[in-house]
Amino acid sequence: MSQVDVALKVKAKLGECPRWDEKEQVLYWIDIDSFQLHRLDPASGQDDFLQFDEEIGCFALREQGGFVLAMRSGFYTVDGWNTDRTFIADPEKGLDKNRFNDGRCDEKGRLFAGSVYPPKDHQGASIYSLTPSGETTRWVKGLLTANGIAFSPDSKTFYYADTPSHAISRCDYDLETGVVSNCSTLHQFPHGNGRPDGAAVDGEGYYWSALYAGSRVVRVSPQGEIVQEIAVPATCPTMVAFGGEDLKTLYITSVGNRPDEELAEYPDSGSIFTVRVDVAGRVENRFAG
Repeated sequence: MSQVDVALKVKAKLGECPRWDEKEQVLYWIDIDSFQLHRLDPASGQDDFLQFDEEIGCFALREQGGFVLAMRSGFYTVDGWNTDRTFIADPEKGLDKNRFNDGRCDEKGRLFAGSVYPPKDHQGASIYSLTPSGETTRWVKGLLTANGIAFSPDSKTFYYADTPSHAISRCDYDLETGVVSNCSTLHQFPHGNGRPDGAAVDGEGYYWSALYAGSRVVRVSPQGEIVQEIAVPATCPTMVAFGGEDLKTLYITSVGNRPDEELAEYPDSGSIFTVRVDVAGRVENRFAG
């Protein structure tokens, strides 16, 4: 049985997008519904945050320092902690009900980010790439909630989840051109026992998915087989990140904005959890723009 501990006891409304900074040895994460970007120093337990005026769906560290942000109103860069943001592009301009959600960079420093369409009366969400020069391209459409974006270690496979469909998809990926193609289902979860949210791929190429409303994290093989499950003391874990000096500490964000009866059973909901794992993760790619 894997020992899951609380790394940061906090009531995040919608904790998401944990990102380990191997240079600073800190964990960045966001609370989407509080419009906040956080920085947790595990050594001291200090957690600082920046307050914005709209949701951050995801972010990535930049090669030159600072961050690239995928927000409700589009893509932005900031040059450092608590600096002004600079607008890049909004590929969903005019889609007022949408906001950006999950994302990750490839080895060439492109950001791939997907959106969410909350009304869910049609499949109005998509996945886009943002190049370092600021060009955007839509690669996947017809989704409800784009999530779980990740790449295989050899950069030949692109993964994503459409959370309400309970499915994880894999696609062919061409790192040189940034083209996503030939998508198919990697794993289909049954309805009613959790649905795939945020994810990360470890050093062996296995896909770790947080199961929202499923109280667990699963490790999925490149062939689509679940090979490991870790119970989480929260109904809604949202995403995972590999951290620590050896990248064998799995950080798990969660949702704290839940019904009172659920919070009575899972009082640490909204916290960031950790668990030690046997296989190391990989250093996160940084945005090259």
